[in-house]
Amino acid sequence: MSERELFLQSIKDFLTPKMLKFAIMPFLITLVVMYGFFFGLAGMGVEQLGTLQVESTQTTMQNGVPHTESLSAQLEGSSIIKFLMSYTLTSWLATFLIYAIGGFLTIYLSVFIAVIVMGFLTPFVLKELQARHYKDVTMTGHSNPIMALFLALKWAAAMLFLFFLLIPLYFIPLLNIIALNIPLYYFFHKMLTYDVASTICTKEESRQIGYFSGNKIIVKTVGLYLLSLVPFVIFFTAIFFVIYLGHTYFQEVRKIRN
Repeated sequence: MSERELFLQSIKDFLTPKMLKFAIMPFLITLVVMYGFFFGLAGMGVEQLGTLQVESTQTTMQNGVPHTESLSAQLEGSSIIKFLMSYTLTSWLATFLIYAIGGFLTIYLSVFIAVIVMGFLTPFVLKELQARHYKDVTMTGHSNPIMALFLALKWAAAMLFLFFLLIPLYFIPLLNIIALNIPLYYFFHKMLTYDVASTICTKEESRQIGYFSGNKIIVKTVGLYLLSLVPFVIFFTAIFFVIYLGHTYFQEVRKIRN
């Protein structure tokens, strides 16, 4: 099966009623978690903006004698926003930071949550895929809950480490776009490939596929990751990612066993 045929077949499988039912779960769970997260974050932000103490000190010379005057004021609630928005520069900066940071966190968090949810649904999706196309390929698997949790925590820690390691690159235009996405792509690739491989094949078969077809799989996960960066796409297509990569692993395992 060519890559084009595999991709089209993955779309057909995704649009079946059973797969669409699976696709609803990541959407609902991600939506609920993100709503709770941002609702709580917004509440904290409003509380912090509740009061802000502003102090100013000015020293002047009168007849050679220094005089110091202090000004203390308290900005409350909407007064802070009015104060910031009363100047063009601060208004532009505040708006830019809100949209830039908010948009970045939204995409980052949505991809992260969707990847976690996919891990729980992967076995059910792949069993359905096997029943439809790969009855001759036995799903052996080599994972267990403890190992899966350990690896997820390990890769999450590595993602955070990369995030802080690449901070100097975040201030370089264009390069910062790549640097910001490297940590999350690392976690996305590791989790997605492990979930699929550990469900379908043995550990040795997984190593062989990684060695002989590693570059092909990386190209696919890069494409899937870029697709997930489109706002809200990850909500609906998380299961498609499992189907598409599942086809790849099923076919590679069939080659090895034959």
